[in-house]
Amino acid sequence: MRKLRNIELNRKTIEDFKTTKKTPFIVVLDNVRSMNNIGSVFRTSDAFLIEAMYLCGITAKPPHNDIRKTALGATKAVSWKYFETTKLAVDDLKKQGFDIVCIEQTENSIELQNFEIDDKKKYAFVFGHEVKGVAQEIINMSNYCIEIPQFGTKHSFNISVSVGIVLWDLFIKKSM
Repeated sequence: MRKLRNIELNRKTIEDFKTTKKTPFIVVLDNVRSMNNIGSVFRTSDAFLIEAMYLCGITAKPPHNDIRKTALGATKAVSWKYFETTKLAVDDLKKQGFDIVCIEQTENSIELQNFEIDDKKKYAFVFGHEVKGVAQEIINMSNYCIEIPQFGTKHSFNISVSVGIVLWDLFIKKSM
């Protein structure tokens, strides 16, 4: 085995990325405070060809050096919008016909492996604040809540890890 060189990876240019068919998902960040997490979510959204990101409330927006450090240029590829509140973003998404899916531990949440993608629907996935999670107001507005099963002593993942787990799972389901 030999490690591939960068030129062998067939990476898209920014222009190619912009015109490539996207995975019809919106990632919504509900008051995410860490700019490193925000940059990581941009990078993961780039990897899975996510349609767009909605940055809400205290979530910082590009350009910012702390986002840039982890995004590694993904802020130039992934489309994004900023909303003063997550409620405004969710209202906008509902008007566009999106189902709202919060990633949160709730009563009657659906375990990630049991969530099924309906190809006739458009989805927006809401990821919450590092400590407080997704706001109850947003959970109340959602169509579904997905929970990532966990088996250790902790009951949460870092938000950027949660985004990676969820988007990988849903990307695979959507591709099948």
